[in-house]
Amino acid sequence: MSESKIKCKICCIGAGYVGGPTMATIAKYCPDVEVHVVDINPKQIARWNSEKLPIYEPGLDECVKKVRGKNLFFSTKIDEAIRACEIIFVSVNTPTKTYGVGAGRAADLKNWELAARNIAKVANGPKIIVEKSTLPVRTAHSMRKVLMANDRGISFEVLSNPEFLAEGTAMKDLATPDRVLIGGLTTKEGQVAVQKLVWVYNHWVT
Repeated sequence: MSESKIKCKICCIGAGYVGGPTMATIAKYCPDVEVHVVDINPKQIARWNSEKLPIYEPGLDECVKKVRGKNLFFSTKIDEAIRACEIIFVSVNTPTKTYGVGAGRAADLKNWELAARNIAKVANGPKIIVEKSTLPVRTAHSMRKVLMANDRGISFEVLSNPEFLAEGTAMKDLATPDRVLIGGLTTKEGQVAVQKLVWVYNHWVT
């Protein structure tokens, strides 16, 4: 796709059940957005690039094959994607804590904090970070703390964009959501970031 048609570049760290379908949907409805799905697991990425995708959802296969290689790309080049993209979705696993306070029931946010640390380390300019989780308030707070601790003078806006996908209807839920929640800081910069994400969803959500 020619660079001139692209108005925005988005990447998603985490090529799992939420990241893959969400990014495929954005790529399908936003031809002026270049979408990169990145993951540390090369086997997972290889499957997203194959004829047999790593997850099955009605409509996902057709959607991915329609836009893959055009404005949807899957790779393990996480740092490269962070530098190239203006909006970074984070959709990593949230396992249950196996130790310490809350073991067996509380969410372990270490994967989110690791992702935030890596973004803070390799980002080459201001970024909008979108956390796509089922624990929006805690996860956003945790990531914001890590990102704000960067000593490189780079500004980050962290948005919450919780997911409400149900197995078996994920693609339908993404195409015609009954609600899209976006949370950000009430600062001027925070609201500019919110509007940028609203612009993405406005391509198909009315």
